[in-house]
Amino acid sequence: MKKILVVETNKTQYGYHPEATGLWLGEATEFVKVVQDAGFSVDYISPKGGYVPIDPRSFKYASPDDLQMYQDPDFQKRALATTLSPSEIDPRDYQAIYYTGGHGVMWDFPYDENLQKISLEIYQNDGFLTSVCHGISGLLYIKDDQGQYLIRHKHITGFTNAEEQLSGKKKYVPFLNEEVAKLHGAIFSKKRPYSEYALADGQFITGQNPFSPAAVGKILVKKLQ
Repeated sequence: MKKILVVETNKTQYGYHPEATGLWLGEATEFVKVVQDAGFSVDYISPKGGYVPIDPRSFKYASPDDLQMYQDPDFQKRALATTLSPSEIDPRDYQAIYYTGGHGVMWDFPYDENLQKISLEIYQNDGFLTSVCHGISGLLYIKDDQGQYLIRHKHITGFTNAEEQLSGKKKYVPFLNEEVAKLHGAIFSKKRPYSEYALADGQFITGQNPFSPAAVGKILVKKLQ
């Protein structure tokens, strides 16, 4: 059985603003629990490989299941201490790629050409491109062989302008995901801020916010089964 590739950030702060950020813990653990419970295996990758920081704020919202996975030695090693680098990945091994969130991804996901190449090859092999929350930033700049944005004309969702305002971090992020998605031709869909929402359009499966990773995972599992 092919695997699912989980992408995480290496960034520890908001650009030049010295406040800690990183992976939003539940956006990895809740998705991974769903797909692993369905019998799928996962690998973890980050733009630079190696260490992945956790956004300290995400512990405040972590469920007992999130904390249980966080304490698991396999997760500690493969998802946080020794993530794979893009050069170690063969896209043909994966049925889907999943971009986690946390504000750090806004600096190292969008323009990473290695991640884009991996994603495009998975897509061209009939695999799924999936994301949650700020992870949508990893899908915004992927182009097809004709130079068109892959998200063009696709129904997708991600962290909204309103949610960025409510998060108190709007002044720190380099761009707004909702705005760039629309600029690149996507049909951006959303529900009430911080309510669970995920949707599929062809090979794209996206979730709106930190309350949506399990919903993304459930849609993906249904598609793969």
